[in-house]
Amino acid sequence: MRQNLTDSAKKWLIEKGYDPFDLNHQGENGDTALIKAIRFGAESIAQELIDEGADINARNNDGNNALWFACFGEHYDLIKLLLDAKIDINNQNDNGATVLMYAASSGKSEVARLLLSYYPNLNLQNLDDFKAIDFASTVEVLQILKNAKN
Repeated sequence: MRQNLTDSAKKWLIEKGYDPFDLNHQGENGDTALIKAIRFGAESIAQELIDEGADINARNNDGNNALWFACFGEHYDLIKLLLDAKIDINNQNDNGATVLMYAASSGKSEVARLLLSYYPNLNLQNLDDFKAIDFASTVEVLQILKNAKN
């Protein structure tokens, strides 16, 4: 791992309780610095961490990767950043849920559209054998997912 972090990134990491020389250190709830940066919407920090080789697919104690938090916060630029960096769009957390299932269940149609443009696996099932389309909480999301299957 290179250590070319800017001073402001190092300061941010230290302020958040992370070691700037161990980019994959897990803090509270197993969140890595990248997950924390995504939670806070800190795009420049997230970009630096990715550029420096932070594990993009690291999962926290709930089995969520950084993409989950970009989707929770509807941080579209961060969703694109992570997906372009090849984060696992099909990551299933401890309940077997994917970010597409989350977007469907929460009615986040724009998040669902964006995720679908990166071709997630529509056939994945959670621990209760439900697919993303089974979680569609709005007619709009249902239509988006139906169209994606065709």
